[in-house]
Amino acid sequence: MISKLARVMIAAAFVLSVAVMAQTGTASAADPMPSAPSAAGAPAPATPPAGGTRIGTINVEQAIFATNEGQRDFEALSKKLEPKQTELKNQNDEIESLKKQLNTQGDKLNDESRGKLVKQVELKQKSFERAMQDARDDAQNQQNEIAQRILQKMAPMLVKYAGDSGYGVIIDTSNPWPNGPVLWAGPSVDITKSVVDAYNAQSGVPAPAPSTPSAAKPGASKPAAPTIKPATPPATKPQTSPK
Repeated sequence: MISKLARVMIAAAFVLSVAVMAQTGTASAADPMPSAPSAAGAPAPATPPAGGTRIGTINVEQAIFATNEGQRDFEALSKKLEPKQTELKNQNDEIESLKKQLNTQGDKLNDESRGKLVKQVELKQKSFERAMQDARDDAQNQQNEIAQRILQKMAPMLVKYAGDSGYGVIIDTSNPWPNGPVLWAGPSVDITKSVVDAYNAQSGVPAPAPSTPSAAKPGASKPAAPTIKPATPPATKPQTSPK
């Protein structure tokens, strides 16, 4: 799953993109290209109001992940991050091994040897935590890049779909209540799948093949975003036994 911050950023960017597209469309309708002058004294035809009166909902986060393009690119990112995950796991295993050695042999070591081992564990732990945070930040940045790229292409498509279908308001339900604005909305007003289908048709990206025969259809549920495996919490440093 993408982080709460990323979800907020995506939702904000989506709202901004849709607002810009809607304003552009309204401006185009209000200020049409100059045409031949009408007959003298004839009133100009009235401009029909933009949009409709229907209310719809869309789960923007789910829509991004459900597109064929999103599934393809996030799966590719997950595979790209696998070597880093393996590297971090190896570092973590090494630290756990040193901690086990310290816990089982610490009381048998002299002060100097025990102190060196404790220092080694602390240094490797700090290095591991920095590497872990850097890997998480890098993964999150790449996730956001994919989401933003899809979002930029999805926003104008949503505006067109809403206008063609008579919608006057589209509400994002990515963030559930009480953190989001929608207390409840029935499935009949949800246009997520329709927008995803339209996006897939325009992008031309084929649906990914299921990994197993029993796998769900692509886009049926949100695939997990690539993540870095969390570190094992460090063990409490043992107290030095008095001689």
